Amino acid sequence: MSPPHSEENVPENAPEHCPGTESDQAGKASACAGCPNQNACATAPKGPDPAIPLITARMASVKHKILILSGKGGVGKSSFTSQLAFALAHDEDSEVGVMDVDICGPSIPTIMGLEGEQIHQSNSGWQPVFVQENLGVMSIGFMLPNKDDAVIWRGPKKNGLIKQFLKDVDWGTLDFLLVDTPPGTSDEHLSVASYLKESGIDGAIVITTPQEVALQDVRKEIDFCRKVNIPILGLVENMSGFVCPNCHGESVIFPPTTGGAEALAKEMNIDLLGRIPLDPRIAKSCDMGVSFMDEYPDSPASAAYEAVIDKLQARFQ
Repeated sequence: MSPPHSEENVPENAPEHCPGTESDQAGKASACAGCPNQNACATAPKGPDPAIPLITARMASVKHKILILSGKGGVGKSSFTSQLAFALAHDEDSEVGVMDVDICGPSIPTIMGLEGEQIHQSNSGWQPVFVQENLGVMSIGFMLPNKDDAVIWRGPKKNGLIKQFLKDVDWGTLDFLLVDTPPGTSDEHLSVASYLKESGIDGAIVITTPQEVALQDVRKEIDFCRKVNIPILGLVENMSGFVCPNCHGESVIFPPTTGGAEALAKEMNIDLLGRIPLDPRIAKSCDMGVSFMDEYPDSPASAAYEAVIDKLQARFQ
């Protein structure tokens, strides 16, 4: 039986007789023809899912669940996720998990120095792969026979794996679970929002770069968060100028022709958490799978990361 039609599960731009995103007829009813959300609704999880109580029980031991989002690809979501995870795990009393739901382009294993590792199973479920004692990671990258294998999956199969990451992984007691997402507002994002609805999402950090071509897609991501009731913790402007590692001089690489993240934050009435400049050593650290802030603590980019992370940590104290 389909959930009742209600304003809560009907998108703002839906056709007049929209059955609702959680209906069994979502994306299939005659009213869905021509709707821009049709494909996403048809493939998204809907109806009372028997796995939800299991996910909620598993997530009960996770204090804070944070999504890292951006409508645009290549803006540095995974690199930010990794640096945030490394920084949070500096506190030996904090337990941190990273869940990589970028099914088709998992880069977290490489960025966190775990390339070639595999998932192990125990009586309590799948075990995360640990970077260090208090920092565990789960990614489809650990499940591929060959790291260069393409993952060619439709929505339902992606949804199923994300459900397993939430339901079957023995995350243990965590202070923070960081969810690294692919670009866009599609299957993976809808799945995470749906599966974590009961257990609660603390919020999303939205990543952008200064130029308008990125901001256009980030506006859509912010709109997505508001439509599915995910709080926005703030906006981070990545690649905000280039800092020379030698002279520390700064150059503008991506001109903020429409005001960059600062103008967008004001326009959308959200917090600007900070700006992180380009430093070529960030890319080097990601390729090597090490913490950039540990390797280059004197970089202006490290200071910018720390300022953003301090603001985030202050929210959860």
